[in-house]
Amino acid sequence: MATGQIKNFDSPDGTTTFQNGKTDLVHLGDGTVGKITLQPGWRWSENVKPIAKTDWCEVRHVGITLSGRLHVVMSTGEEMEVGPGDLSALPPGHDAWVVGNEPYVALDWAGMANYAKPA
Repeated sequence: MATGQIKNFDSPDGTTTFQNGKTDLVHLGDGTVGKITLQPGWRWSENVKPIAKTDWCEVRHVGITLSGRLHVVMSTGEEMEVGPGDLSALPPGHDAWVVGNEPYVALDWAGMANYAKPA
């Protein structure tokens, strides 16, 4: 019989740090939820690309923005910006950067388990 789980980001199962950001990971059942915190000045192509060793972020993201703003450019040229309360689904093939002077904080339940790790 399956059992319930309750976890909290105050005690994550793991943390990945990189220049100007970090992800806290919580494993629930067979899934992982990530809380990503990105500081002003963070940009994927500058801060994570050297780690991932790919031209674009190749991680699928599905999540909700808690605070801050993030500008996203898809490899197709499409651009969008997400902010507090926005739910977003981003396919692989994008770059992104923090907009403004407030840290960007979001929960992602699709792509954080292997984020900011070599491809």
